[in-house]
Amino acid sequence: MGTAFKTLIARNDESFSFIYQENIDRLENVSFFNPECDVPCLDDVALLYLPGGYPEKHLDALVKAEATRRAIKQYAERGGRIIAECGGMMYLCEKIVTDEGEFPMCGVLPYSITARKEDRKLSLGYRRFTLDGKEYRGHEFHYTQFLGEVPPSVAQVFNAKGEPVPTPVIRYKNVLASYTHLYLVNS
Repeated sequence: MGTAFKTLIARNDESFSFIYQENIDRLENVSFFNPECDVPCLDDVALLYLPGGYPEKHLDALVKAEATRRAIKQYAERGGRIIAECGGMMYLCEKIVTDEGEFPMCGVLPYSITARKEDRKLSLGYRRFTLDGKEYRGHEFHYTQFLGEVPPSVAQVFNAKGEPVPTPVIRYKNVLASYTHLYLVNS
C-alpha cells in the first residue's frame, strides 16, 4: 500500500488565516497545525503550506514556539517542499522588525521584514507570474516590506494590467515564497 500525499497547512485565527478554500480542496490528505502552539511532525509531509495572515500581530507567541520554528527550518534544509505566501513568507525569514524590536522567525530565508509604522506601504492588486513554464495567479495585500534591498526574484511578477511590479518570487531549495497569495486552481 503506497503512502498518500500529505499536506500540512499552518492555520489559526489571525497569523496564518488567509488561504483560498479551493486551494485546500485541491490538495490531498490535508491536515492543519497552529505554529503558535503546535510542534509539527514533518517526517511524512510532502508539502508544508504556510499561508498568509498577520504574523506581525502575534510575534511573542511565534517566538516562544522555538521548537516549531526549528522543525520548519530543518524540514526546509533537508529539501522539504514549502509554499509560503505573504505572512508565511515573512515567517520563513530571519526576523520581523517592529517598533517594539526585532523578533526571530524561522531563518530559512536570509531576509528581514519590517512592520515598523514608518516603513508601512500598501501593496495591493492581482498578480501573475510564470515559473518553470507554469503560470501562477493570485493577489497581493500587505503593508510590511523587506528591510533593505528587495531580494532577487526567480520570476517577473505582473499586475492585472500586465505591468511589472517589484514583488519578488523567492526560491530556496524546494521552498517557493512570495507576498503573492496564490490561487492554485488554475495553476
